[in-house]
Amino acid sequence: MSTVREELTVTSSCCTPDHSCATSAATPEKPAEGVVVTYNVAGMTCGHCKATLTKEIGALDGVLSVEVDLGAGQVTVTATAEPDDALIAGTVDEAGYELTGRAA
Repeated sequence: MSTVREELTVTSSCCTPDHSCATSAATPEKPAEGVVVTYNVAGMTCGHCKATLTKEIGALDGVLSVEVDLGAGQVTVTATAEPDDALIAGTVDEAGYELTGRAA
């Protein structure tokens, strides 16, 4: 009886030295209905940042969708009710970024 072992190499980031990102193209989704708020967030530079914030904010109760615009430095949250800015800011901070306020 023989045993076959497979090894899997996992990288911790998709970032390249020039802060570009090697991610697959996103599939367009139907926009969620609800209250939409856009926040200015500092420190986002790549697809890993985008994925982290999408996951962490998206896990909050009442959040329907999260869209991250790296170029504009903004995160748009669609929620079932008015988002709790302090909760969003705390989540962003815990993820290693800085929410600097709502976008104008």
